[in-house]
Amino acid sequence: MVWGGISTRLRTPLYHVVGNLTGVRYHNEIVPALQAIGPRAILQDDNTPPHRSATVNTFIQQARVNGMLWPANSPDLNPIEHMWDELCCRVQQHHPLPANLSQLLQWLQQEWNGVPRAFICNLIHSMRKRCVECLAHNGGHTRY
Repeated sequence: MVWGGISTRLRTPLYHVVGNLTGVRYHNEIVPALQAIGPRAILQDDNTPPHRSATVNTFIQQARVNGMLWPANSPDLNPIEHMWDELCCRVQQHHPLPANLSQLLQWLQQEWNGVPRAFICNLIHSMRKRCVECLAHNGGHTRY
């Protein structure tokens, strides 16, 4: 598993998550990367237990990280999901099957860095439309 963050200004490096991602690991290893994005950043994640642990919630409040709250079973409108799709397509288009995990991680980082900033900005700026369409469809299927 890899983790990464995107914003209109920058993207974090990809982080290779080895083993289970616990709340403590998410707090210690991943959440600090959010601070690099800046004070106007809005954290949008899902409701998995590591993201909602007491340790992470305390850190986010103390660091004054702005977060978007998502209700349980909400549609996944997070732009990062489209970024993961783009990353997968780019790796498959530009590389043969990797010989090992190290090679795959290298190619993932290379393609992650190669996704144009305009693509990422478009994903992020589409959030308002995504939310409006989701509300219009009462949380049902949307074109996103």
